[in-house]
Amino acid sequence: MAIVTNVRTIKRRIRSVQNTAKITKAMQMVAASKMRKAQQQVIASRPYAVKLSEILADIKATLDDEDLQNPLLVTRPVKSVMVIHITPDRGLCGGLNSNLNKSAGSFVLAQDDPVSIITVGKKGRDFMVRSGASVLAEFTGIGDQPSYDSILPVGKLAMDAYINGSVDKVFLSFAEFVNTTIQRPLMRQLLPLEIPESAESSSGQYFYEPDVINVLDDLVPRYIETQIYQGLLEAVASEHSARMVAMQNATDNAKDMIEDLKLTMNKVRQETITKELLEVIGGVAALN
Repeated sequence: MAIVTNVRTIKRRIRSVQNTAKITKAMQMVAASKMRKAQQQVIASRPYAVKLSEILADIKATLDDEDLQNPLLVTRPVKSVMVIHITPDRGLCGGLNSNLNKSAGSFVLAQDDPVSIITVGKKGRDFMVRSGASVLAEFTGIGDQPSYDSILPVGKLAMDAYINGSVDKVFLSFAEFVNTTIQRPLMRQLLPLEIPESAESSSGQYFYEPDVINVLDDLVPRYIETQIYQGLLEAVASEHSARMVAMQNATDNAKDMIEDLKLTMNKVRQETITKELLEVIGGVAALN
């Protein structure tokens, strides 16, 4: 009777794992569809960020150092630091969340100065709250296809805090999308803005109206916002890629488990048949 019960238990486990495999397979397909859209959005946004960086580099080559007096460019002694921490709202994406939180947590612990946090995403918010970090603001529910407007409040908080002297450095923490299987936690300095050096001296291919200083003052905030938006797009693409791979692995593991359970069930059945045959043979021998 115990063996029969064991077979029934194994059958129930097989059905349960089969149902789980169906769910993980569906989640894998959904994540793959979202990943393709997010990947296209990341690729489409990169040329704009690169061109904006080139224009700023050209302006820097055009101006003298004393003319670069935009408040977002001014470097001062560091007394406080801000981190914009971007993570997914949901789990089931492998080790992505833990890697992001570990990277940001290690960075915060390594700072000698007070650190305030702006979190974008529930997983980062929950981690920072549990860790006792100073969470200045939180943003959640941005969605799978974030718009540029969704990061404007984040950028405004960071730039206002830097301009009024509340913080002296601002960093952006996010997952860089390398490819489908690699998502790299990255910590990038946002403020003070470090304009990249131009590959050549001012080429004269740009004409700035009304003048270079006004264009610089308009472009610097836009560049900061673009960096945050680009980081958010990279994070979304990383999330869907990590979830697709995690669900694929879960589906494969479920299939392996089903095969193992079927093998175990067949062995139990074979033992049952063998035992019954031995009982019949033993009974016949006793009658003879």
